[in-house]
Amino acid sequence: MLTFRAVIAYLLITLYLFLMKHSQKSASKGVSFFKKKKFIFITGCVIGGALIFSFFATSHYLSTDKSCMICHVHPHVENSWKQSVHYNNPSGSKVGCVECHLPPQDHMFKHYSAKVKLGMKDLYGFIVKDSADFDWDNKSQLENAVKYIPNESCKACHHNLIPQGISNDGITAHLYYEENEKKLDLQCISCHLDVGHYNPNYKHEKLAGVPGQSGAISQDTSLFYKSATKVDSFSNFTEQIPGTMVTFNMLAIPEGSFKMGSDENENFHKEDESPVREVKMKRFFMAELEVTWDQYWAFYGNTMSEGRTPPETIYANNTNPDLDAVSGPTPPFGFPDQGWGGGNRPAITMTHYAAETFCQWLTLKTGKKYRLPTEAEWEYAARGGTQTPYFFEGSPKSYSDQGFWRKFFDAKTDIISEYVIYSKNSRNKTQEPSQVKANPYGLKNMLGNVLEYCADKYSPKAYAQGGAQVSNPINTDGEEWVVRGGNYTSDASDLRCAARSHTLHDAWLKTDPQQPKSIWWYSDIRGIGFRVVCDDDIIE
Repeated sequence: MLTFRAVIAYLLITLYLFLMKHSQKSASKGVSFFKKKKFIFITGCVIGGALIFSFFATSHYLSTDKSCMICHVHPHVENSWKQSVHYNNPSGSKVGCVECHLPPQDHMFKHYSAKVKLGMKDLYGFIVKDSADFDWDNKSQLENAVKYIPNESCKACHHNLIPQGISNDGITAHLYYEENEKKLDLQCISCHLDVGHYNPNYKHEKLAGVPGQSGAISQDTSLFYKSATKVDSFSNFTEQIPGTMVTFNMLAIPEGSFKMGSDENENFHKEDESPVREVKMKRFFMAELEVTWDQYWAFYGNTMSEGRTPPETIYANNTNPDLDAVSGPTPPFGFPDQGWGGGNRPAITMTHYAAETFCQWLTLKTGKKYRLPTEAEWEYAARGGTQTPYFFEGSPKSYSDQGFWRKFFDAKTDIISEYVIYSKNSRNKTQEPSQVKANPYGLKNMLGNVLEYCADKYSPKAYAQGGAQVSNPINTDGEEWVVRGGNYTSDASDLRCAARSHTLHDAWLKTDPQQPKSIWWYSDIRGIGFRVVCDDDIIE
């Protein structure tokens, strides 16, 4: 690619050849080529080009390390920089003064305005002040450093905040940073003060408020919940997780019965949704939302370990009344939230094993038995007392993009989009729960947004077991796990309350580069999550 300097040189040479050619032609005809107006115009072009070239050359020079060190003459500026990891590193690459101390050139206005401002300040200081009088140790402290290290500069180079080889503490801190950067006005330099100028006495800062860490950025731990919520009646309650600032709503789902599955008359019916059977359900509590990133990162920070507890032990713990500890996830490979954001968005890409482990951790923290819903509980809650394909009005055929007529007529979206995040309104990513209305039981995103794990193993013949009338069924035979509800990529036909699906464990780990492959995180499925339930025996 041609540089700006090369382009200017090319234009000047071209202009020169143009002038020579036409001067010779005009002279041969006895006519002077350089008439007054043309001469002024051409001369202006030459002078303008020269000025642009001069500005570029000057700007380039003033962005060199050599130029910066004309004014920055304090004793340690060059030596400490050359000992830092931004200069002295295994890759052999060097990060200069401008790359760190000015906004990236992609932000042109911010870059040049900051350059002029700092340049004038440096020049003034160089002329009228004596550098020997400066307190360099004080100026190297964090409160001064943050003024001269734009966060955009750090992120321009460090695209992946979870690179290979990062420590567990680093993983936790960087995930905390990603989730809280704007809310707490966090800056990279707050923890990495020594990366640009080496200081042998500097201790790498940690983030206070992140479980297991303490240091530069504090969080008031007095605000952490000391105990879980007490439940004294079968009614909605807000659970609080001790040792965190995280809460979530649990809704009381009444006992009752419903027809589970769909018959052949329902549009897009599939064989594994039949035979339809009458299912009697006991009452239980279910989370209003899918487990959020706020909840999941609290779990991650509290339990982070090597993750050596085998899955069979975790699943056996579901019936173990004496459970006293669980191990947490290993570091994810890249950002599991896909950069879409955290907070109340549903936590995604974790395995069924990870979801089960989360439930066990939540059980330990709150003293209540939290678990994944059975498939029957999930469909009963999703229907919200209705027996139609969706818990809202409308037919799957009118909402779906499938079928011959969809080549000519668009599917209806006005009603379904009020309740469901799916292929037509998701913008190809998960969305905040505030984007949809709740179902009759008050539950949000039961359909769409992310697929939700169930406690059942998947069997296409599950509904044929136990007869036409059953109570609180659960299927334990099979290789894969049931997932329900569809996700943000789903067509409306797969969002029916009766629609069933299942995990594809090996396919969802196909591109995982780790050996052995992760038991915690999927590499090839994004729209997968879960919500929790607990039984009514938590009532005191």
